[in-house]
Amino acid sequence: MCISHDSMHKRLATGGKKKAWRKKRKYELGRQSANPKLSTNKTAVTRKTRILDVVYNASNSKLVRTQTLLKRAIDQVDAALFKQWYLQHYGLDIGRKSSSSQERRRGETGTEEAKKSNHVMRKLEKQQRYRGLVVGLHLFAA
Repeated sequence: MCISHDSMHKRLATGGKKKAWRKKRKYELGRQSANPKLSTNKTAVTRKTRILDVVYNASNSKLVRTQTLLKRAIDQVDAALFKQWYLQHYGLDIGRKSSSSQERRRGETGTEEAKKSNHVMRKLEKQQRYRGLVVGLHLFAA
């Protein structure tokens, strides 16, 4: 039994069965959907995200070409949700240039950030110990 993307197995509009007039073809073959969990090693936090592309797979390059998701495959994902979580968790906005360089170009004064309570500041300082990103990640997160 396999997952098939054809209409040969369906019934007619009248309710009768269709007669099989040929065998199944390879291009009609389907696969079970992958339910991957993506996370970082250090923080042990898992979030849902959108997978854009499979970049590398150590076991076989055909798996990259067919976009097959396996364990230890390197995937390209949508970074919007990760950046949002990182800003909330660590208080740092990744993927954007510093505000001072933008102010110099525009010649404007930037708006001040919302003041945070002492409790929030202590929590962010405590979480800074476990913060770790790959060097140059901001180049890819843009």
